[in-house]
Amino acid sequence: MTPLLVVAARAVLPRPRLWLPAMRLAVRSTPRRWWRRWPFLPVPSKEYLRFRMLTQYGDASATPTVDDMVHYLDWCRDAA
Repeated sequence: MTPLLVVAARAVLPRPRLWLPAMRLAVRSTPRRWWRRWPFLPVPSKEYLRFRMLTQYGDASATPTVDDMVHYLDWCRDAA
């Protein structure tokens, strides 16, 4: 499993209040026609993830902490 997926799971699974915002984020960040591109999974592109890490942490190869993920998803939930 990728480190980002592990962080997301640790942030979301024990917090039911974040399940819906996490699903919304997953749908919104999935590229259109994802089934036409390898790895044929509905996951965000590597370019998008690098951009998000670069704009948040100043390092394209950074991995967010569980606390950062929880705060971001809480913000998404409050903004919806």
